[in-house]
Amino acid sequence: MGSYIVRRLAYMVSVLLVVSAITFFLMHAVPGGPFSSEKRLPQAQIEIIEEAYNLNDPLLVQYGNYLSDVFIPKINSEPPSDYSVKEDYLINIRFGSIWFKWMNFGPSYNSLSRSVTDLIEQQFPVSFQLGVLALLVALVIGIPLGIISAMRQNTIVDYISMGVAIVGVSVPVIVLGPIMVRLFGVSLKWFPPSGWGARPPYFLGLFPRNIGWNFFKYAIMPAIALGTGSSAIIARLTRASLLQVLHEDYIRTARAKGLKEKLVIGRHALKNALIPVVTIFGPLFAAIVTGSFVTETIFAIPGLGEYFVASIGNRDYPVIMGTILLYVLLLVFSNLFVDITYAFLDPRIRLE
Repeated sequence: MGSYIVRRLAYMVSVLLVVSAITFFLMHAVPGGPFSSEKRLPQAQIEIIEEAYNLNDPLLVQYGNYLSDVFIPKINSEPPSDYSVKEDYLINIRFGSIWFKWMNFGPSYNSLSRSVTDLIEQQFPVSFQLGVLALLVALVIGIPLGIISAMRQNTIVDYISMGVAIVGVSVPVIVLGPIMVRLFGVSLKWFPPSGWGARPPYFLGLFPRNIGWNFFKYAIMPAIALGTGSSAIIARLTRASLLQVLHEDYIRTARAKGLKEKLVIGRHALKNALIPVVTIFGPLFAAIVTGSFVTETIFAIPGLGEYFVASIGNRDYPVIMGTILLYVLLLVFSNLFVDITYAFLDPRIRLE
């Protein structure tokens, strides 16, 4: 197991390098620049600004400098006391009198007072909280719905369950979100129609320290709106996988031994049936947690998705690079978690 994790971490570094190179050079291949606008600045002023951000250097030099800032840690005895040092490094760890500083994503071209690290530290926890709650909604609804549908195959219960799943897939957040805001937020006034209840400080930088009704009353509607589509996918996948497992020989043997149906499903069938669900959990987790622009816009949630979409139109290269690398990190670690989970779900699977 240990050697497998080390290999996967080495693989993660190679994936990050490839993705960063593709993203970097494709960004600069698009016409325009971060300081192009409808009201053009004087060329001399543009050159001064580009010189300040080292945009006049050759692309290979710019890419090399970026890799150095992001991937090579800095170790020195200077504490992160001033604003620039403190905010530009995502990781600041102290070992006695030595400071370990790592992952400097650089400044944001469109926000002079905030660096990319600052945006990630402030906006990503909100997107992470929303994504985790949406995934919980998807799992709590999707897995039981798929199990019930598989156990009642070709009955009215099966048809209703899969009908609900089809509706969940067919109705996007851009439709479901405004309906929920209008019905439950404005008309019935059960929940706040917009905003996010959790505020810094966060536990471990991601979770609110005090989780109570003030947090959940803001989170219920966006979490359901974002998680409904994923729950439908999980329900259909659980049903199909469980139906396939129920026809295996060892399931017939377990039933022939006289085991109760609950034990047959819970102890023997469900673990193998959940392997396809766990497989999609990795990319699904990374996609949802990094922030949904549509959901955050509808419910006025101050997450990371809004800044990422705006950075594309503004050619804010550091924000684009930082957000994409963050997504890749989550995706790789999620897939690593999925691979490790395989060994617990099915003892026949070996990682070594």
